[in-house]
Amino acid sequence: MNRSGLKTIGLLWLLLGSLSAMAQREARIHDKAILVDGHNDVTSASIVQGRDITEPQPDRHTDLIRWKKGGLDVQFFSIFTGPVAHNPKGVYADANDQIDSLEALIRRHPQQMMLAQSYRDIQKGIKQKKLVGLIGVEGGHMIEHDLGKLEALQKRGMRYLTLTWNNSHSWATSAMDETLHADTLTHKGLTDFGRSVVKKLNELGVLVDLSHTGEQTFYDAIATSTRPVILSHSSVYALCPVFRNVKDEQIKAVAKNGGVICINFYSGFISKKFDDRLTALNTAAEQRFTDSVFKSTGDAQQARKQWQAYQKQEMEKVRPSLSDVVDHIDYIVKMVGDDYVGIGADFDGIGSVPVGLEDVSAYPHITAELVKRGYTKKSIRKILGGNVLRVVKASF
Repeated sequence: MNRSGLKTIGLLWLLLGSLSAMAQREARIHDKAILVDGHNDVTSASIVQGRDITEPQPDRHTDLIRWKKGGLDVQFFSIFTGPVAHNPKGVYADANDQIDSLEALIRRHPQQMMLAQSYRDIQKGIKQKKLVGLIGVEGGHMIEHDLGKLEALQKRGMRYLTLTWNNSHSWATSAMDETLHADTLTHKGLTDFGRSVVKKLNELGVLVDLSHTGEQTFYDAIATSTRPVILSHSSVYALCPVFRNVKDEQIKAVAKNGGVICINFYSGFISKKFDDRLTALNTAAEQRFTDSVFKSTGDAQQARKQWQAYQKQEMEKVRPSLSDVVDHIDYIVKMVGDDYVGIGADFDGIGSVPVGLEDVSAYPHITAELVKRGYTKKSIRKILGGNVLRVVKASF
């Protein structure tokens, strides 16, 4: 081999060594950080069905094995039911049923998981290398307009209450309704009772979660709260202008409040191109497609299968990337600093995830991208969990 060939091989070895050193540095940063995820729907998606998530769940985003692989330390478990109850006793009963299921799972695996009632509990669980669970109730309708039920949920471990889901209710209006169904609303924002809910949450040390809330509800709540707020799973409107994302003035208001915005991974909240394509592939488009296939085949089942394959192929073309998610983190950091952004993936509650963030084992990819963009270890630790823990500590 000539000198030129040897030089090329030497350069390749240097490059590989450099890449290996970078990967090791990324792994060290990730391992030393306390990783907190603000929102996961595995409770309603799997646990209430009797699934043991300490075992592999290949058809879901979440199980304990992949959580450990992803380096997760603290998870807010979403307690969620829509406006129509599963339990005939109502949505408050639904919330209690889900907490029952979550507690039963953790009782079966006390060496691997725990529920935290205090900041000290969180620290203890992290030290014991357990997955620390916190309860977030997603939707103020689940207190059924009753502060007594709010207090009861707090005693059961509720650590945040999302004031609305997509549905508005008697004391708060949602982002979906304020944006898309404003003409149907009987009021906008928080009522007097809604303000009393926020004050009671502050009093009890329960975080006020403003994901899903309409702008008027958001500003009413942030003006009422005396403690930092959380947006447990929301992204940036300027990068993806959809009703669920937060606008620049809202980002600034959260920073002024000392709160934190946890970035949602849903493809349609990260990429407007994805959202637009999904909107275009609506019921009318499906009907046209299946009618055309049926005319040529006479087979309705085959027409439906072809539509599903076509839809999947089309959406895959516009699925955003890991880098697109970190753009949302970048945007907030550049606007208000690195103290006000975190992670709220919404795994098992979303139908599409970005390329590179396929499940809960993929969190290290976020760290790698942040390192690539020049973020310091200190900033990365804040973003991965430190900011959420700061807000948690300030509340309970």
